[in-house]
Amino acid sequence: MMKKSLALLLALSLVLAASLALADTFKMGIDAEYPPFSYLDDNGEYAGFDVEMCKAVCEMNGWDLEIVPVNWDFKLNSLDSGEHDCVWSGMTILDSMKEAGYVLSFPYYDNTQVVLTKEGNGIATTADLAGKRVAVQLGTSGQELLENDQSALSATFEGGAAVTMENFNICGTELAAGSVDAVVIDLPVAQTLQKKFSGLVILDENLGSEQYGICFRSGDDALCAQVEEGIMKLVEDGTYLSLAEKYGLDPNVLCLLPKAE
Repeated sequence: MMKKSLALLLALSLVLAASLALADTFKMGIDAEYPPFSYLDDNGEYAGFDVEMCKAVCEMNGWDLEIVPVNWDFKLNSLDSGEHDCVWSGMTILDSMKEAGYVLSFPYYDNTQVVLTKEGNGIATTADLAGKRVAVQLGTSGQELLENDQSALSATFEGGAAVTMENFNICGTELAAGSVDAVVIDLPVAQTLQKKFSGLVILDENLGSEQYGICFRSGDDALCAQVEEGIMKLVEDGTYLSLAEKYGLDPNVLCLLPKAE
């Protein structure tokens, strides 16, 4: 009986040790094609505003960071299955996520949905999208907006709906090549694609406003609070603002800073 008890205690100790080791690694789920928030840079390293913020929070907490690229359309499925500890990659805070029981951080960025198009194609307003081929990334708030709030607009597109694509880089490439006429997209990503592809313009119309946050599994309130505490330290020491400036983000849309008068 004593040997069995010792064996059981040893097994439990090994499980506990493994759990503690796992707790020292923070797995960040990202869209790896989402500049300037999360992407692979020219050196093959993960970079971006969200990535560097997460790295800094992990350093504060003594965590090893493991970055997990996810299929954005199935980001919550992979979160539920434990493939990563959070979704932190320009993710829009949605009431549907809260209703489903996910733990969401405070907002850290104000976003706008816009239309990105090509110079000289006759598209100056959203009314000009009628009969045009319009793209959007799968699993994004832009797709949800077109399928729900703006269904009347998307019904005017060629085929009566937007064309869905895997990521915004593909959308930008197809737009630059003329395979699509426009893309419904997040403003900072549209601005990044303008730098990558010449001749792209952003329409002066706001299709919808939203806020970015970090999504955790149900029950991970303590982990969320720990990450939020780390972010607030980065706000206080100026890292939050300096990283935003590094990646070309407008300070006026940073939720955790006072708005300029």
